[in-house]
Amino acid sequence: MAEDEATVNRGDPADEPFPLLIAVTPSPAERIRLAELLDGIAPLLLVADLDELRRLIAAPQQVAAPNEPAPVAALVIDSARSSARCGEREVDLTRLEHDLLTCLVTEPARVWSYAELHRSVWGDEGRERKADVQSLVKRLRRKLHDLGTGATIDVVRGVGLRLTDHQQARVERA
Repeated sequence: MAEDEATVNRGDPADEPFPLLIAVTPSPAERIRLAELLDGIAPLLLVADLDELRRLIAAPQQVAAPNEPAPVAALVIDSARSSARCGEREVDLTRLEHDLLTCLVTEPARVWSYAELHRSVWGDEGRERKADVQSLVKRLRRKLHDLGTGATIDVVRGVGLRLTDHQQARVERA
């Protein structure tokens, strides 16, 4: 078989199967550690529990009916590229922004204390400075707004922060 025929018969590389690593752990710190440890090896899916994994795998594709508005694009965090995207828009994330957003996305309904977020992102015990987290959140809110996603970081007074989705878009991890 000639080389040109072999190239034509191979098809699109995107259609070929690829390895996917799936890690299940309820610990946000462990998910961050695994993402750093396995970065660049293969696509990685990190989930908190088996129920979350089942929901992601079994999620049907949404197709908008002619009279219905198109579904809102989901926020996707690309750990390999250290970026976030929503639809066609994309923003680069610093390491700290990436780690904080990844932490919030792991359990979007959970309210995270400033101390928990500081330990997860900076990894240092005893130096849980609220101002560090607030500064990082301010930058992340601006980037989420620039993406046009409905997801934002809200303050729960007296408790901490959580990722809130005002447009009910799904939040996925790449």
